[in-house]
Amino acid sequence: MLLTLLGLLPRPRRILLLLIPLLALAGGAAFGGRSLRRSRPKRTPEQQDTGTAQPAGVPPRCGGVLAAVGRVCFRHRRWVLAVWGVVLVAGVLIGGRVFDSAGTGTPAAGSESARGSALVAAADPAAGTVTAVVDGPRVDDPAVRSAVTSAARAVAALPGVVSVSDAYDGSTAGTAGASALRAQDGRASLVVVRMADGTVDREVNAVSARLDGIGQAASGARVTVGGDLVLSQEVKQQTAQDTTFGELVTLPIVLIVMVLVFGGFAAASLPLIGAVASVGGALLAIFGFSRIMTLDTSVLPIATVLGLGLSIDYALLMVNRFREERGRGASVTAAVERTSATAGRTVAFSGVTVAVALSGLFVFTSPVFRAVGAAGVSVVVITVAAGLTLVPALLGFAGHRIRAPVGPVPDDGFFARTVRRVQRRALPVALAAVALLVAAGAPFLTARAHTAGADVLPASFASRSVADTVQQRFPQQIPAPVTVVVEAPQQQAQRYARQVAELPGVSGVRPAQQVAGNLSTVDVLVAGDPQGARAQSVVGELRDHRGGLRTWVTGDAASVVDFKQEIAHRGPIAFALVACGTLLLLFLMTGSVVVPVKALLMNVLSLGCSLGALTLVFQHGWFSGLLGFTPAGGLESYIPVLVFSFAFGLSMDYEVFLLSRIKELRDEGHSCARAVELGLQRSGRIINSAALLMVIVFAGFAAGQMLMIKEMGIALAVAVAVDATLVRCLLVPAAMSLFGEFNWWAPRPLKWLHGRVGLREHVVLPPLPSLRPHLPALPQLPQLPQLPPQLAARLPHPRVRGAAAAKP
Repeated sequence: MLLTLLGLLPRPRRILLLLIPLLALAGGAAFGGRSLRRSRPKRTPEQQDTGTAQPAGVPPRCGGVLAAVGRVCFRHRRWVLAVWGVVLVAGVLIGGRVFDSAGTGTPAAGSESARGSALVAAADPAAGTVTAVVDGPRVDDPAVRSAVTSAARAVAALPGVVSVSDAYDGSTAGTAGASALRAQDGRASLVVVRMADGTVDREVNAVSARLDGIGQAASGARVTVGGDLVLSQEVKQQTAQDTTFGELVTLPIVLIVMVLVFGGFAAASLPLIGAVASVGGALLAIFGFSRIMTLDTSVLPIATVLGLGLSIDYALLMVNRFREERGRGASVTAAVERTSATAGRTVAFSGVTVAVALSGLFVFTSPVFRAVGAAGVSVVVITVAAGLTLVPALLGFAGHRIRAPVGPVPDDGFFARTVRRVQRRALPVALAAVALLVAAGAPFLTARAHTAGADVLPASFASRSVADTVQQRFPQQIPAPVTVVVEAPQQQAQRYARQVAELPGVSGVRPAQQVAGNLSTVDVLVAGDPQGARAQSVVGELRDHRGGLRTWVTGDAASVVDFKQEIAHRGPIAFALVACGTLLLLFLMTGSVVVPVKALLMNVLSLGCSLGALTLVFQHGWFSGLLGFTPAGGLESYIPVLVFSFAFGLSMDYEVFLLSRIKELRDEGHSCARAVELGLQRSGRIINSAALLMVIVFAGFAAGQMLMIKEMGIALAVAVAVDATLVRCLLVPAAMSLFGEFNWWAPRPLKWLHGRVGLREHVVLPPLPSLRPHLPALPQLPQLPQLPPQLAARLPHPRVRGAAAAKP
């Protein structure tokens, strides 16, 4: 990411580079604004805006808490900018270290497979492995043998090394013996180094460097170093690089699009400054969470892209409303207050709905979900805070330089005409949109859960290359799809292994291996996909037939089974929590029970479309060549749950944008049809602009190398694009037209409740000053002589001819 890239610089340069854009904006707004004002025609005192005073006779302030927040931040804008500058610098200097502390979470924490793996990890002093593939000359070549054994002895003496296994020493060759470390063609061998728990990257790098030296000692030998510890390192590094690449690619494109939207650089730069500050604060918050919980590596880019997208959306909404108020004739001070009172309310409410959607992740026991939920909620809070405080402060510096539209937003345009066409054919449009969304989401019914290993990285990475080589040339080293942890003496464990071989679906069983004391492991082999239906069926058989012993069934297939059970048991609870929270918030906003239910159903439809596209692309391989990945045959197990939470929140975000305008217009006395027409006309452009920017951000992150980040980026980009276009522009107007005034229905007790606890920010918008009295009077034109009737009859326009003929 941009902040990570800055983190590579020396600290004084980091601070300087971070402060330059903020200081440049402030200075340019101050000095450039003065010169700009000097070049303008002199205005009357009532038209002049000092930043604090209001025209005479106009109420000085807007009512409401959010208007007061905007007023305070505008008045003390230098202090607000300084505070956010400190947050940004701290986010780079401190939060940038969060990638170093990230780990690998367990999707099915607390399950049988997780408990069994924890037992083995507690009994085994080794926490991971570094594996080297020595390829080229024959294994029995004296030069290769000498180089490998010499390197093995040197590695065994390094800090953090528990044991070293090679193809020439059967006593140290682990569980499979020296022959298992030789390729079947006799031209490759493995060196397996087991590292102690608590091993740091420096120790892993020392082992990797020494193993790389085998290639120099043995002529013609090619050495590739991988293993799970190297895989973890490469995943962290690539995650940071993908995040950096995503921001460096998307931010310039976002800036160009916003310049086109706003027609000027000053207005376009404010959302980007708010986005950078929000991401800095988000990194700081995530770093704080990393001190109290283990954050999965995938948490970081997901939270970053959420913060970047939301902050741009919220700042875009605020700046757009500010321009509208300026176009109506408001001073900078009044425009900031009115923007905070109206658009600020929408930003705050939208943030609450997104946070509610993410709160469903806390229902699951998986630390991955809880970490993403904690990071996501903190990011939402920070982006809302930036939108309500930093953006008004920046408007105080640059407000005079932002080009305002000429006059109010027209009530007729593309979106208004679209709504009128939809309202004339509401039922066919609604049915067609629903059918299209259902058909697009149908492929998700065939989705398969998949736990990624080294295939999360492209084939060009060393750890992925080692894993592929082991899979193809070292069959005895392939991890078993199912491993049973047995608590019994060694002889009983061996008898249990023979019983397991008789179970249906089992193609082979490796001898029981003692881990420590009475704890042994039995590897169970299954033909076909190691995480497929047959392997999952074997997991069920093993759990039904434990042979009278205390056993724990583990492995990738068992993890998939446990994760499915977790989703089946806790998924409905999480959905109910999110749905109820969303319905409650929308009811408190609108006072209706019909609008929230429709919004919930529409969100589910757009979410299904996103998950269907995710299945087609990443399970069935659509556009895999274009996107640059190899299909894994399934979806990463926890990605659909994360997509549900994030896409649901973002879809509700745009629902709030649109409903707030429609509700505002209806409260002004417009009919339901007219309120929908004007609401979409006035907010459709900004909703689609925000969606376009969000799609650009997600697509930029999907262009990285990490498969999980690709999945999230593509799914969220599809969700936002479909929701902002098909759902908000077609399905919402059609549904609102079909229900008519019934949209705002609620039982009488709920209406009474809404009247007392409804979320209505009390906004008193002062009337805007009229500029008409201050315009110079037009000179009195002389009266033209009347035309004779004969000459008037020759005029081309009948109305003019008739009027002239009627004159005496």
